Amino acid sequence: MRIIPPKPFTFKGGKRAVLLLHGFTGNTADVRMIGRYLEKRGYTCHAPLYAGHGVPPEELVKTGPNDWWQDVEAGYQFLREEGYEEIAVGGLSLGGVFSLKLGYTENVKGIVTMSAPTTFKSDELMYEGVVNYAKQYKQLQGKSAEEVDKEMEAFKKTPMNTLSQLQQLNLDVRENMHYIEAPTFVIQGRLDDVIYLDSADEIYNAVNAEKKKLKWYEQSGHAITFGKEKEQLHADIFEFLEGLDWTV
Repeated sequence: MRIIPPKPFTFKGGKRAVLLLHGFTGNTADVRMIGRYLEKRGYTCHAPLYAGHGVPPEELVKTGPNDWWQDVEAGYQFLREEGYEEIAVGGLSLGGVFSLKLGYTENVKGIVTMSAPTTFKSDELMYEGVVNYAKQYKQLQGKSAEEVDKEMEAFKKTPMNTLSQLQQLNLDVRENMHYIEAPTFVIQGRLDDVIYLDSADEIYNAVNAEKKKLKWYEQSGHAITFGKEKEQLHADIFEFLEGLDWTV
């Protein structure tokens, strides 16, 4: 079976731009529905695809947060080069962490974080997530159970040495969140069993924005963009964006 690889997307809807960022081991599908929703309401949305994501897992383990951050910065610069002077940013999980980092390294109009961790769990638990991604990818390729087991045995001998850099990324972002003055919307699913739930309160309390909001989604887990409350999520993000002080 041939897997159609995910790609970056740009949905041109208007003069206001939103950079959308996916999660670790995810891809642009994480934020595609939000992008389409906002496009129909006058926003241009761009989502980059991080190196090593949406491709065979053997490629993922060769990459790390420094590579992915370069892709985020390139996505921001793409919008600037396209002529968009006012750019909001939103992201899921790791994408939310990167959104916060953009909040104190670039000029952003507003920030939306969804299921963003302030502390990543241990390297061992994160590697379990990589292993699960690898197994699912191989199953989607239509390989037999025997083939998958054999390839996974070999895959598990390949360490992902860059996982420790995720811990450092979070430490850096936690230490700098107080520099964020852009309006910030912190979104968290109450049923999230992937990250520590107190991350949402920590982000909300740390950012130094006059306009900030924290909302809990009681029926949603970590992948909130695919969850039961996604329609409400879309509407809430649109309302937040509409409340920003755009000049266009």
